[in-house]
Amino acid sequence: MPGVNRLALDATVGDCGALRHTPGGIPAVELTLLHRSKQAEAGGERDVECEMHAVAFGEVAKALSAVAPGAALRCEGFIARRYRSGASVALHVTRFETTDN
Repeated sequence: MPGVNRLALDATVGDCGALRHTPGGIPAVELTLLHRSKQAEAGGERDVECEMHAVAFGEVAKALSAVAPGAALRCEGFIARRYRSGASVALHVTRFETTDN
């Protein structure tokens, strides 16, 4: 069933795990993204702070594993369950670039 599932997020890198490989040999990395911004809502402005789990695979994982904690990023990807049987979600990063915030 097709549907829109795209997320773009400006964030800084929090914790970043070591680069690992899936049983199929695909590079993978897990990290935490920290977001802080002001957003328009209901005619006003809201301060937003949140933490999001993220994961990347393949070449994106290799590149993300080299980014230092505290670095500012613009991440794009889709959301999916963090664990196959869990209810929490993670951003699956498919593209990112460093920014200077």
